Amino acid sequence: MTQAAYNALPEQLVALINEQLGGEAQARQLTPDLTFESLGMDSLALMELVVAAEERFGIVPSEEAMDLAPSATLAAAAHAFADAR
Repeated sequence: MTQAAYNALPEQLVALINEQLGGEAQARQLTPDLTFESLGMDSLALMELVVAAEERFGIVPSEEAMDLAPSATLAAAAHAFADAR
């Protein structure tokens, strides 16, 4: 992953989450300490997010990204995706 892609990842991750939620995330203040569960995302929605990130960014998700749970925070997800290859 290039440095530019790494730097833009949190913003891109927020955009992906917003797409997964059908635009509902734009109305909310997304903060690093929010959990996916608090956004209404279950484990299936998280796997869809991982696949979408893989396709959009051309990455191989880290094992940490594959193991994200609904109780994970957005900060944890950003870190997990930043570790992708």
